[in-house]
This record gives sequence, C-alpha cells and structure tokens, in this order.
Amino acid sequence: MLHVDHVSFAYDEVPVLEDINLKVAKGEHVAIIGESGCGKSTLLKIIYGLLHIKVGEVYWDETQVLGPLYNLVPGESYMKYLSQDFDLMPYTTVSENVSQYLSVFETEEMERRTQELLEMIEMTDFADTKVKYLSGGQQQRVALARVLAQEPEILLLDEPFSHIDNFRKNSLRRNLFTYLSNKGITVLTATHDHNDMLPFADRVVVLRDQRVIAKDTPKNLFEQPKDLYIASLFGEANKIPINIVKTYADTKRRIIVYAHEFKVSEKSGLEVVVKNSYYMGGHYMIVGTYEGQNIYFNHHGPLEMGKDVFLNIAIETINQRMASI
Repeated sequence: MLHVDHVSFAYDEVPVLEDINLKVAKGEHVAIIGESGCGKSTLLKIIYGLLHIKVGEVYWDETQVLGPLYNLVPGESYMKYLSQDFDLMPYTTVSENVSQYLSVFETEEMERRTQELLEMIEMTDFADTKVKYLSGGQQQRVALARVLAQEPEILLLDEPFSHIDNFRKNSLRRNLFTYLSNKGITVLTATHDHNDMLPFADRVVVLRDQRVIAKDTPKNLFEQPKDLYIASLFGEANKIPINIVKTYADTKRRIIVYAHEFKVSEKSGLEVVVKNSYYMGGHYMIVGTYEGQNIYFNHHGPLEMGKDVFLNIAIETINQRMASI
C-alpha cells in the first residue's frame, strides 16, 4: 500500500501541508479534493518524490519514496505522475509520444499497446498528427496515454481533465477509470471537480487549511457533509436552521441543504426573498435572501425578483443531515 506518514511541508517557511496521514490500498482510487491552494498538487509531488520533505515519510509497500536530494532523476520507476504541465515532444506525432517509453525491440507489442491507449483516449484519428498542432485538451489526453504506456503500479493525476472540453470529459472519465480499475492500478486524483470523483473514487480525502479534515466514501461525504465547506465542493449548498420543519423546534442547530433539495411552496416553510434567477439548462438556479444571507435553490422556471417564496425540504433529508451533526 501507499503510506503517507505524518508529512508536513512548507514553501519558503509558508506552511502548505501539516501532519498529513494517508493510507491507500493497492488498486484503490482515492480522490483528493479541496479549494485552490489547499495543497492537493503539493501532496502529489511529495508522493512522487519531486519535493524534499523534512518532516514525515512516504512509503510504497516497504520502499521509502525519496525526494530530489537522493535521486538524480526525481520520481520512482513504479509510479507515474500526470502534472498540469504535459511535458510532451511537440515535433513528433501522437503515436510517437505515446510509445516513447515502450521497447522498440518488441514492435508488435509496442504497436498493440499504443493502439490500445489511443482508443482509450479517443485519439486514433490523430495518431500521425504532430503534437504541436493539437489543442490543449488533445495534448492533455496524449499526456495521459503516455504516463500509462508502461502500466505503473500507482498513478498520480493532477486535474487530469482540466483542459478537456465538457462534451468529451464524461466519456474520457469512464474510459480512463474503467481501464485503471480493470488493470488494478492504484490511483490518486487531485481535483476540484466533483464529477471526477463522485462516480469513480473509492474514497475521498478533503484538504483545508493545510490539513486533512475528512476521509470517507464519496457517497457518505455527499449525503452527510459535516460542514458547508465540504458540501460546497459538490455544488451549491446552504446552512439553514432546522426549525423550518415542524418536527424540529430547535432554532440554534443548522443543517446543510443542497440547492436541488429544496422544493418551492406557496404556503409554508423557509421564507426567502428572490434576488435573481439563472438559467442552468434543465432548471433555474435561484438566489434568495433569508435573515441577511443568500439562499441557493433550484426551480423549474425563473422567479420574479423581490417575490416572497417558501422553501421546504423532505423529512428524510432532514433526518439524514441531523445524523451527521
């Protein structure tokens, strides 16, 4: 397994990570999420051996991962890291980039493996195109295939779909994470996009203020977020008093409610004043105010600015959130 043991790290005396502990089983997919600047990319670089750590240790099985002070070429042979800098060869073709680290003495295997990876990233039509002519999203897909060419034991992905068009992301996510699961490759994905991990990750690690604040399955974190910060990583969320439901009279305790969990009522519930309506395709996202704070909720159509509306929540949702308090 991968073991990150009490790791702390700072850039020029500015703390970035504090006392990080993490164990990842072989074949497991762990997503690392958190706001920009929380240390996601730094953690991947430490695991790969690109940064020297003075506090803590990193192990893969019984082998300690050593940083750049110990390795002339940073990184370990059994591990691959896809950074946000693609590090491709611009004047060679897509196929040549993907097959760069495959043995030229096994021509048939090299061609088979290259074709397999090009199909996975949906780039077979660009096999003979020079990389310099590709878009940023296409280059990111080539970089992804390249780090997979030698089938690493552990793969570190830093925002792996950030440059890829939305219409292509969904199929690529399915292709990639199904492929990695079938191969039994251990994966750590640093991302700010919940679509990268909700359907695919086995476990999620949440970073905030240099520390790990939560570890759980994506389903548990989504359904029972312990605070508004965690919920906001999955979408628009609110923290509201529970006395809006007759079952609960407590005005001090508050629960997390996602925008899609509210239902608009004409008679009773949380009374909000509509500020604005935003068309989101299949619904409108409405911004209202309640006791001086913004409330975000979904509705099938736009609502008139300044209108008073009532919001209700299913009792099952209330009970579920109460269990996480």
